[in-house]
Amino acid sequence: MSLSVPYLTKTRADTGLYNAKMGIWLFLASEVMLFGALFSSYVVLRVGSSNWPLGSTILSVPIGTFNTFVLITSSMTMVFAWASLKMKDLKKFKLYLGLTILLALTFLVVKAFEYNAKFSHDLFPRTSTYMAIYFTLTGLHAIHVIGGIIVNSYFWGPGSKLWFSNPEQFTNRIEVAGLYWHFVDLVWIFLFPVLYLL
Repeated sequence: MSLSVPYLTKTRADTGLYNAKMGIWLFLASEVMLFGALFSSYVVLRVGSSNWPLGSTILSVPIGTFNTFVLITSSMTMVFAWASLKMKDLKKFKLYLGLTILLALTFLVVKAFEYNAKFSHDLFPRTSTYMAIYFTLTGLHAIHVIGGIIVNSYFWGPGSKLWFSNPEQFTNRIEVAGLYWHFVDLVWIFLFPVLYLL
């Protein structure tokens, strides 16, 4: 007797979504609240400060711009990976998801060099309120990037076996992973101007 879980590939009548997609939207709603609270704290602290530093005087705008380009490109490759599955092309899927993972790793390496440069200039979270916010927001974002790398690496490697037994469910999983990845990229698109430019 086989046990089947409903709505893995078919949409629910009550929501119009399959279970995993509904689940990721609920998860992302909680993430919006988390980052929303942190952004709100930033606004309150900045408005209440009389000598808030300009981000571009402390942080490297070219490095931040480069990392923004890297993440936006990774969002495109993530879409191409999902689209490749819709076109039944596993080889292209592997190429594009592999590029997404490499771009995410590039982002983290650049961020590590950026952190190292701050530490070498004695800039730590304890240095100022601004630096505390910078390290909190970018550190939490980096943890989310690492989570995305782990999930995407699994789907690129051993998880891709599902394609051969249930391609529609596998495609759905990649769509869900893509929604998470786009959220991570969107958070950075807010972080970059707030921390680096304003």
